[in-house]
Amino acid sequence: MARRGFRVLLEWDPEDRVWVTYVPDLDWLSTYGETKEEALEQTREAILGYMEAAAKEGLSLPAPRPVPEMVEVEVAVG
Repeated sequence: MARRGFRVLLEWDPEDRVWVTYVPDLDWLSTYGETKEEALEQTREAILGYMEAAAKEGLSLPAPRPVPEMVEVEVAVG
């Protein structure tokens, strides 16, 4: 079976107190979990569901997007 990796953005949501994931290559597919591990497992399941739905509809998966770069910008305050 072929395998494909997906980049996943993982961030803590302090308001809901959960880890939230986003998969940019799959239309920003998102899910969450109480722990990082749970969030990532939910993400794996969501990716599989996305892939199954795409296959059922005869759609191909989007090509991987370029890796985004995160930079810090300083601004004067006060």
